[in-house]
Amino acid sequence: MAKKDPTDLSVEEKLKTLYQLQTTLSAIDEKRALRGELPLEVQDLEDEIAGLTIRIEKIKNDIKEFQNAVVQKKAEINEAQASVERYKEQLNDVKNNREYDTLSKEIEFQSLEIELCNKKIREANVKIEEKNKDLQNNEELIKDRRVALEEKKNELDEIMDETRAEEEKLKEKAKELELKIEPRLLTSFKRIRKNARNGLGIVYVQRDACGGCFNKIPPQRQLDIRMHKKIIVCEYCGRIMIDPELAGVKSEKPVEEKPKRKRVIRKRTTKKEDDDDFVPEERLS
Repeated sequence: MAKKDPTDLSVEEKLKTLYQLQTTLSAIDEKRALRGELPLEVQDLEDEIAGLTIRIEKIKNDIKEFQNAVVQKKAEINEAQASVERYKEQLNDVKNNREYDTLSKEIEFQSLEIELCNKKIREANVKIEEKNKDLQNNEELIKDRRVALEEKKNELDEIMDETRAEEEKLKEKAKELELKIEPRLLTSFKRIRKNARNGLGIVYVQRDACGGCFNKIPPQRQLDIRMHKKIIVCEYCGRIMIDPELAGVKSEKPVEEKPKRKRVIRKRTTKKEDDDDFVPEERLS
């Protein structure tokens, strides 16, 4: 038997299917609510660990650069010391003052270069020490975060194991129901549901009011909802509305108050009126 086209369904059938989808999605939301803030906490810890990992890598690279700089400066010191030794030997063979002054200046320059390199090495060593402390702190922090993440994941897995099977069944049911609803109506319903704070896209009338925002619904509009001639949305919150009977809920009829009986007050007659009404027996005869 061929499946019925969603567009061929009556308004009543569309609303009934839509409400079934809503109850199924609400059940899924309840299952997810059991997890609480755990998924967000897990995500935050994973993001923090990723950030710490990048920071640790950067610190290690900085340490490596400073170490390379120290090696380079030590090599420059060795070259400068070799130049100083060579210039000192050349001083013994100078022929005039000009050559002596030139060599002396070169020796002085190379000596200053050695001092500058030693200063750079000291500064680099201080930076390396600071970076190592920073690296140690971050490694301890990431270790703690990984332990916390493992605990949160285990807790989340336990909750998900309890609800996974039932949630999968509900998801399958929701997919089947979605196929029975025309795409345009389904898109509108999902948009309403997404904007609704409690995730309700379709509600039934409760005590003459919208089941979503609880604003009063005029009697004529309630009649239109019960007629199932067209899809009606709440003019306040925009949710799709159906009557309780279609939702499978017994509507509570307001208890009619019995009219109070008015107390009859009998008019009391005065003595004078009684005397006027009195007729002697003699007149009657």
